[in-house]
Amino acid sequence: MSVVLRLTRTGAKKKAFYRLVAADSRFPRDGRFIEVLGTYNPNLDPPAIKLNREKVETWVNRGAHFSTTVKSLLKKSGISIQPAKKSPPAAKAGGPQADSPA
Repeated sequence: MSVVLRLTRTGAKKKAFYRLVAADSRFPRDGRFIEVLGTYNPNLDPPAIKLNREKVETWVNRGAHFSTTVKSLLKKSGISIQPAKKSPPAAKAGGPQADSPA
């Protein structure tokens, strides 16, 4: 299952209001989702972005992908979109050595 952070559209005609959600990439845009992470209202001046930072960072660290719009919104709100780096696997003892002759 590939998780994507994206916007789902709600609100009336010409008065868009969006929810930032974590959803399976196979689900439709306004269909099922896993979790609501925040809201975005582009009708206000300046546009209102309300996010639950902890939930967003949790999904980022789990390896979720982003839509391009969500990526720009996260940058504007100051959330780092780079996942936490994992440590490289330890070398096995007794395995082939790079400096030993073959």
